[in-house]
Amino acid sequence: MIMAGSMRVVVTSVFLALLIETSTFEYVCAANRNVSCHEVERQALLKLKQDLIDPSGRLASWGNNLNCCNWSGVICDNLTGNVIQLRLRNPLDPYNGFYIPSEAYAKMWFSGKINPSLLDLKHLRYLDLRGSNFGGIQIPEFLGSVHTLRYLNLSAAGFGGLVPPQLGNLTNLHVLDLHDFSSLVYAENLQWLSHLVKLKILDLSSVDLSKASDWFQVTNTLPSLVEIHLSGCQLHRLPLQADVNFSSLSILDLSSNSFSNPLIPGWIFKLNSLVSLDLSHNNFQGQLPHGLRNLSSLRYLNLYWNNFNSSIPSWLYGFTSLEFLNLGSNYFHGSISNGFQNLTSLTTLDLSDNELTGAVPNSMGSLCSLKKIKLSASSSPGCLLNRLESLYLDSCEIFGHLTDRLLLFKNLADLSLSRNSISGSIPVSLGLLASLRTLDLSQNRVNGTLPESIGQLWKMEKLWLSHNMLEGVVSEVHFANLTRLRLFQASGNPLVLEASPEWVPPFQLGVMALSSWHLGPKFPSWLRSQRDFVYLDISVTGIIDTIPNWFWNFFNHFDGPLPCLSSKVNTLDLSNNLFSGPISNLLCSKMEEPYRLEILHLADNHLSGEIPDCWMNWPNLVSVDLENNSLSGVIPSSMGSLNLLQSLHLRKNNLSGVLPSSLQNCTSLLAIDLGENHFVGNIPGWIGEKLSDSIIISLGSNRFQGQIPDNLCSLSYLTILDLAHNNLSGTIPKCFMNLSAMAANQNSSNPISYAFGHFGTSLETLLLMIRGILLEYSSTLQLVTSMDLSDNNLAGEIPAGMTDLLGLRFLNLSNNHLTGRIPKNIGNLRLLESIDLSRNQLRGEIPPSMSALTFLGYLNSSENNLTGKIPSSTQLQSFDISSYDGNHLCGPPLLEIYSTDATTSGDHNNNENNEGDGLEVDWLWFYASMAFGFVVGFWVVMGPLLFNK
Repeated sequence: MIMAGSMRVVVTSVFLALLIETSTFEYVCAANRNVSCHEVERQALLKLKQDLIDPSGRLASWGNNLNCCNWSGVICDNLTGNVIQLRLRNPLDPYNGFYIPSEAYAKMWFSGKINPSLLDLKHLRYLDLRGSNFGGIQIPEFLGSVHTLRYLNLSAAGFGGLVPPQLGNLTNLHVLDLHDFSSLVYAENLQWLSHLVKLKILDLSSVDLSKASDWFQVTNTLPSLVEIHLSGCQLHRLPLQADVNFSSLSILDLSSNSFSNPLIPGWIFKLNSLVSLDLSHNNFQGQLPHGLRNLSSLRYLNLYWNNFNSSIPSWLYGFTSLEFLNLGSNYFHGSISNGFQNLTSLTTLDLSDNELTGAVPNSMGSLCSLKKIKLSASSSPGCLLNRLESLYLDSCEIFGHLTDRLLLFKNLADLSLSRNSISGSIPVSLGLLASLRTLDLSQNRVNGTLPESIGQLWKMEKLWLSHNMLEGVVSEVHFANLTRLRLFQASGNPLVLEASPEWVPPFQLGVMALSSWHLGPKFPSWLRSQRDFVYLDISVTGIIDTIPNWFWNFFNHFDGPLPCLSSKVNTLDLSNNLFSGPISNLLCSKMEEPYRLEILHLADNHLSGEIPDCWMNWPNLVSVDLENNSLSGVIPSSMGSLNLLQSLHLRKNNLSGVLPSSLQNCTSLLAIDLGENHFVGNIPGWIGEKLSDSIIISLGSNRFQGQIPDNLCSLSYLTILDLAHNNLSGTIPKCFMNLSAMAANQNSSNPISYAFGHFGTSLETLLLMIRGILLEYSSTLQLVTSMDLSDNNLAGEIPAGMTDLLGLRFLNLSNNHLTGRIPKNIGNLRLLESIDLSRNQLRGEIPPSMSALTFLGYLNSSENNLTGKIPSSTQLQSFDISSYDGNHLCGPPLLEIYSTDATTSGDHNNNENNEGDGLEVDWLWFYASMAFGFVVGFWVVMGPLLFNK
């Protein structure tokens, strides 16, 4: 089948819509060397780079040169130096021909997020991020404020969610491309599109428009449209009659929508400028409509996979400019007419899977322009043999043997003979077809051995041999030069693969099916080198072995409901997939034999519904990870029956309610992570009383209220405490000094290093906000000691006893109502790497002992009432001035704007409650003196001037 995207190459003239910049690309690139970019735009690009994850280093030049006009992908105006284009698309094909991203492609994509600094590029006209992977985040709304944009391409970029209607503000836009064949992007209506009156090219292919019933009315108001691509948009209705306003339309693609209309609407036949029309994969039926005759400029016509049931009409041969014709998979009948000789420009013809009869007329052989043909078993000599690049003879009732006559097709790149009755062996001469990229011999009666010469087809990308009668040995020689192979399907053949344990295949497969081969008895170790699998079938292959751990590291995209579970399964890890629906079917089905499951990991899927109340069936569970799904409701009380449970992760769901008291029965819990949900009520005191062995308590980003219970101080093994982003009030418990695990240096003998040994520390991960960045810790989790109480309503002073927590590495008390002074012995926390005290009401000096924090890599003391001079140390002077903003501090890295004498009064008073009184008096006198000096100075200067006048 020819992909819908192929039609874009048919019409090169219509790409005038790719903006004026495209036609002068080389000139502008050369001119970049003679202009310098503006500093504001340079800083904007550096911020953009900071938020993009760039594994291949495509942005390595960004920052190495002061002139951003010389940076990779950046194009500036040759006169003004303003950045006008960002060409950041993935240089590789995202689908590699059949929608399977290669490993090389994945290494070239950007991920992360798009920084709003783009708004500082006031002259940006062209933005291309095609082929990125932004992990399902929404297209940023602020892009609608880049009003100068003329070209916006976010296709195949991994966005999800609602298309922001703010894009309707881009009234200068000529090209909008959001298509993504694997995306979850949707639009509820297209009213925002009506403002883009200059739009020439619109591509929303595979964007879910099932609710956008206004799609035709809106697009019909855009008179400048040259191309419309709405393939696979889940559209259901087409108006049968309408007055069309897009009279300049050259390309219309409405394929793969399964319209309920039985007939092609008449308004399509009024589009006299159409050069390309794709209505494939729909439900149109009846005779081929005569109205198509009006489209005399057509060069691309694709009606594949509909229900047309007439003979091929003679008027079709009047399309003398036609280059591509696909009428396959319909119900056309009758013989092939000699009229095809009139189609002198035809390069691709597909008439497969119809009910055509008779021989191929000799006139077909004179079509020297024909490069791709799909019709019947017969063929004819002449120009056709020398020029043919693609030969598709699927389902044509062909029988007989393959012979060396295949060598007559010297330029053959695609050969498909599937679903026929071909028998005999594969000729050795097949290895001489050096241009062959695709070979499909599946579902025939081919027998004998697989010739070693097939390993010489170095251009081969897709190879189908499944469901034949091939037998014998396949060795490494058969794959020697198949470096481009991405798909290999050969199931249903009793072949034996003999490869050494050290063999590393020369290819990276996306699809492999070897069912019924003999691969065992050992699990094939060469699979370890294959990192791109999206489909793998090695069933019934004689493997009698345990599946190695490395096998589960493959990145999968399994979807649909959760599978049934055998009672003998010990570990089930289906994380990082696309499973959806409830989990009750998996957990609540009754079985006669007792369950042995100990580890259940379903994180990072699309699971929904409530957590079922049937956990009593799973008494052996040690680890449960359901984080990052869409689960709702409350934690069921039966979860308290998991007496052996050591690790519970429910982070980032939609769970609510109070924590059930039954959880206090899970006395073996070592790690509990309930962050980013909607839990309410007080933090229960039984956490400290009953869960005494807990090492990790993460309750951040919920709606807990009340005071922090003193019972938490009993958790002597606690090394990570996250209560941030709640509504907690009261004071910080003074007994936190009793958290003995935080007071000790972390090393391999700490409980966390062996507590999870039952299922490996690599399976115990945690998200922590460190230095203002959300980081995931796994193998190094045992070295982390962290306390985060930020973004609450805590008041009072920082307890002096907290400076006894000598093992603490990360401390965040920001955005509370804390008062008093920073504890003077803060320097005792020698291992501290990050401390955030910002947005409180702390006063007094920064203690001199803080200069002893030699490991400190992040400090934020901004927005307090701190005064005096910043202590001298290598660390404290290395921070940005933003670390001290919103205070009354002086000394490096700040400017010396306050007198050091004015900050000493009262600082050595033994009464801590009155330490700041003298300082405040000095400051009062300072301001009074400044006011008096201003008055005197004013009259000294102005008095004589007024008197002289």
